[in-house]
Amino acid sequence: MKGFTTIDLVILVVYLAAVLFAGLHFSKKEMKGKEFFKGDGTIPWWVTSVSIFATLLSPISFLSLAGNSYGGTWILWFAQLGMLIAIPLTIRFFLPIYSKLDIDTAYHYLELRFHSKGLRVLGAVMFIIYQIGRMSIIMYLPSMVLANLTGINVNILIIVMGVIAIIYSYTGGLKSVLWTDFIQGSVLLIGVTFALVFLIFHIDGGMGAIFESFTAGKFLGGDEAIFDWNFLKNSVFIIVVGAGLNTCSSYISSQDIVQRFTTTTDTKKLNKMMLTNGALSIFIATVFYLIGTGLYVFYGQNPDLAQTVQQDQIFASFIAYQLPVGITGVLLAAIYAASQSTLSTGLNSVATSWTLDIQERLSKKEMSFKLQTRIAQFVSLGVGIVAILISMVLANGEIKSAYEWFNGFMGLVLGVLGGTFVLGAFTKVATTLGAYVAFGVSAVIIIWVKYTQPEVSIWSYSLITIGISVVVGLIVSYIHRAVTGNKEQPDEKTTIYGIGKKKEEA
Repeated sequence: MKGFTTIDLVILVVYLAAVLFAGLHFSKKEMKGKEFFKGDGTIPWWVTSVSIFATLLSPISFLSLAGNSYGGTWILWFAQLGMLIAIPLTIRFFLPIYSKLDIDTAYHYLELRFHSKGLRVLGAVMFIIYQIGRMSIIMYLPSMVLANLTGINVNILIIVMGVIAIIYSYTGGLKSVLWTDFIQGSVLLIGVTFALVFLIFHIDGGMGAIFESFTAGKFLGGDEAIFDWNFLKNSVFIIVVGAGLNTCSSYISSQDIVQRFTTTTDTKKLNKMMLTNGALSIFIATVFYLIGTGLYVFYGQNPDLAQTVQQDQIFASFIAYQLPVGITGVLLAAIYAASQSTLSTGLNSVATSWTLDIQERLSKKEMSFKLQTRIAQFVSLGVGIVAILISMVLANGEIKSAYEWFNGFMGLVLGVLGGTFVLGAFTKVATTLGAYVAFGVSAVIIIWVKYTQPEVSIWSYSLITIGISVVVGLIVSYIHRAVTGNKEQPDEKTTIYGIGKKKEEA
C-alpha cells in the first residue's frame, strides 16, 4: 500500500515543467492573425490527429470508462462504435465543404451558408458558454481525485493546471496547443496501455480470466437489449447510432474540433486525421474497458487489496496503490495530461471564436491581424482565469451533481447546433428564417424532453434535435419562400451538392 510517493511527485512536477517548456518552444515564432488561429502550415497531420483524440478524451472519460466496466457491463463501450458512423459522414459530406470554403471557424460556415452574421454570432455564443463550463469541470474533477490521492491542496492543483495551459495557449496560439496535445496524448496512450499490461500479468489467469467474466454477464446484462424498435429506449443499436450522431455533431459544429480541420485544405490529410483519430479513440476505449473488467477480476481475486472508493475513482486508486513507484507518477501525469489537453484546446478555441465570430462581426472597422491576435490572447487569459475561479468554487462547495447537471443540459448544445449545420448542408431550400426557427424549436423541445421525459434515452437526443431541425427548418423555409417570393439559392459550395465539382475560377 504505497500510495503517492516523493518520487511520483517529482515525476509529476518534471512532466508539468516539460509540457510548459514544450509549449513555449513551439511558440518561439511570433504568431499573428491566421497563424495564431490556424497554425503556420508546418503542423503534420498526425500531430493534429492525436490532438483531436486528446481533445475528445477528457479526464472524465479517463476515469469513468474504466469505472463503468468495473461496476457494470460493456454496453456503453458500444458508444465508441459510433465513430463508424460519424467519421464516414464527416469525411463524405462535411470535410469537402469546409476544405473548399477555407473557413476560419465552425460558425463561419453558418454565415456563408445562410448569409447571416447573427446566426454566426449565436452559434459562437452557445459554444463559448458550453466550453467555459466544460473547462471548469474538467479542471475540478481530476484535481479532486489527485488531491485525494496525493494530499496536495485541490486549489493548488487547479491553479497549476490552469496557469500552465494559459501560458502556452496565450503565447503560441494553435501551434503550441497542437504540439502539447500531441505530447500529452502520447503520454496517455503509452501510460494506459502499460497499466493494462501490468494488470493482466497480476491477474490469476491473465486475459483468459477477463474473457471468462464476459460469460458471467460482464459484457452485456440480461436486461440490456441489442435492438429495440422504440428508438427512445436504450439498446445497443440506439447507443451506436446516437453516439455516432453526437460525435458527428461535435466534428462538424464544435469549434475546438473544427479548428483542427482549418489547419489544412488538403482533403487527403483531413481524411487521414479522421481515420487515425477514430482508430485511436476505439483502441483507448477498449483498453479502458478491459482495465475496468480486469480490476473487477483482480479485486475479486484479491479482496484484501480492494479500496473503498467511488466507482469512477477505482482506476486512479489502482494507479496509486498497486503500480510500481515512478509508474504511478507517470499515470497520474497522464490524467493531468488529459485535463490539460482539453483545457488548452478550450482556451484557444474560445479565443478564436470570440475574436473572429463575435468581435470582428460586430466591429465597424476591419481589424488588423495584430489586433485580432492581441484580442485573442487577452480573451484566452480572461477565460482561463474565469474557468479557474469557477472550478475552485466547485471544488470547495458541495455541488456533487455539477458534472451530471452541466453535461445533461449543455451537452444538448452541440446536438442543436449540429442540426442547423445538417439543415444548411443537406438542403438548398433552407432560408435564414428557417434556420433560426429550427434552432429555437429544437432547443426548446429537447430541453423539455430532458427535464420532463426522463424515460427517453439520452442517446436519442441527437436523433430528435437533428430530425426536428431539418423538418421544422424545411417547413418554415418553404412557407417563407412562398410568402415572400424568395427564389435565392445558396452557394453550392456550402452544400453537399457542390461536392465533387471543381472550384470556380476566382
